[in-house]
Amino acid sequence: MSNILIIDDEKAIRKTLTEILSYEGYKIEEAGDGEEGLRKFKEKNFDVVLCDIKMPKLDGIEFLDKVREYNPDVPVIMISGHGTIETAVEAVKKGAYDYIAKPPDLNRLLITIRNAMDKTNLVAEAKVLKRKVSKVEEMIGESEPIIRIKETIEKVAPTEARILITGENGVGKELVARWVHEKSGRATGPLVEVNCAAIPGELIESELFGHEKGSFTSAVKQRIGKFEQANNGTLFLDEIGDMSLKAQAKVLRALQEGRITRVGGDKDINVDVRVIAATNKDLLNEVEEKNFRLDLYHRLSVIIVHVPSLNERREDIPLLVDKFLTDVCSEYGIPKKTIEAEAIEELKQHNWTGNIRELRNVVERLVILSGKSIAVSDVHTYVLPNK
Repeated sequence: MSNILIIDDEKAIRKTLTEILSYEGYKIEEAGDGEEGLRKFKEKNFDVVLCDIKMPKLDGIEFLDKVREYNPDVPVIMISGHGTIETAVEAVKKGAYDYIAKPPDLNRLLITIRNAMDKTNLVAEAKVLKRKVSKVEEMIGESEPIIRIKETIEKVAPTEARILITGENGVGKELVARWVHEKSGRATGPLVEVNCAAIPGELIESELFGHEKGSFTSAVKQRIGKFEQANNGTLFLDEIGDMSLKAQAKVLRALQEGRITRVGGDKDINVDVRVIAATNKDLLNEVEEKNFRLDLYHRLSVIIVHVPSLNERREDIPLLVDKFLTDVCSEYGIPKKTIEAEAIEELKQHNWTGNIRELRNVVERLVILSGKSIAVSDVHTYVLPNK
């Protein structure tokens, strides 16, 4: 049953609307002024709100502003007297779903409510689908370093602080960046990822800042760069230690001034971006070698999160193996395979130079080549052939 909140200082209007809508099968809550309505709105979940404009304590426009801040997804239908139509139109511009003149026309009222309900359902479905599509992989581990990383993410994600993630290849630096974005105030905005090591030096500026048509030989049309794509969201610069000094200078300017210029352009473009960087290099050593700018390092490293190698968190290997077994068997459409305790112990002793990425590949190999259960002999044969 759908819940509707009716806010009006005229008792007769509230009574009439309640009788009509209750007969239609809706569950109704009433409030005699804006303050009471706001309190009830925060206490319960409503599918639609019907709100008068002229009320004591807190009028309808003020109520609308507060509701939009608290939960903008709930449709608010304004109820307007004939003398306040202009105000009602203004309310729609400020985010109200619609307005209905007093005394309300029954058919118009019911149609508007049904349409508003449809909107509520569509918004809810879209959120569920978005969560399914963009679900962030769980951060697996109960070791002290992983617990420390999770605690750090909880503290720094809601802020705007820039973060530098360090660690070897394959340890999961990208996953840390994704969780920071997911738990930040920018989670509804884009997360744009750039692998600086995978882009040739002569193209990195175009990739980051975009270019204007004709700015160089192959620039046959205008290109929007990653900074602009990440506006109001997060830009993840992976392997930033491989970025050219020229591009570093432009990134520094973007961080300092909050604006960029496309390659071949002369117009400044404002960008609101939180930058998270990651590297497998010792950037201070790169600074000494004059491969990385010290001023950019200080801009990026407000918070430093070091992700340990798998060899430094071997106690997490059983949990990781179990997770990868679940994922791999699901991908192959087969029942989840078991693994012997002795096999786990052998895996814990392995030198994981490729870290989490290597472990995931090893588990997939064992799933493919072993029987129903993964034995220690399978580990010796397919993972540690020289043992």
